[in-house]
Amino acid sequence: MQVGVKVPNVVFKTRVRDEAVGGPNPFRWQDMTSDDYFKGKRVILFSLPGAFTPTCSTYQLPGFEENFAKFQENGIDGIYCMSVNDSFVMNKWAQAQDVKNVDVIPDGSGEFTRKVGMLVRKDNLGFGLRSWRYAAIINDGVVEAWFEEPGLEDNLGEDPYGESSPENLLKYLETAKAESAA
Repeated sequence: MQVGVKVPNVVFKTRVRDEAVGGPNPFRWQDMTSDDYFKGKRVILFSLPGAFTPTCSTYQLPGFEENFAKFQENGIDGIYCMSVNDSFVMNKWAQAQDVKNVDVIPDGSGEFTRKVGMLVRKDNLGFGLRSWRYAAIINDGVVEAWFEEPGLEDNLGEDPYGESSPENLLKYLETAKAESAA
């Protein structure tokens, strides 16, 4: 993706809690679109290889969760975590991580991830097709800033992390805010 480009229009298959469903699993299917997530707001989207994986669960998701107020102070309306996982997995991961401020987006078939050029093979880990780790600031559906980990390729033996970290995005936002105030 490039700065200034509109995010692709995709339909995401999500599961949402609905008490009217009843029973021990009160969830229903709900289609959400790119516009539902990105139109009319300034948000952070970060994507990672998989729910429940070490770097994602230990650093990236908790870092965005813990810094939510700082991101809001810097003009961010919401934070989304995307992975090439289905809604069942993403919802359980969010529950296990006890996230309150970050919303998860399931890109189960990898359509959005493919359209932004970040779909990679991770067969070396038994994952199949997954997302390369990246983050973006998206303003009204348009990429304002893009943070991609180096070394994008299929079956890379390492998992680079730093460019898409919450600390790096916060630094970018604080610098941009200071420059616009000067």
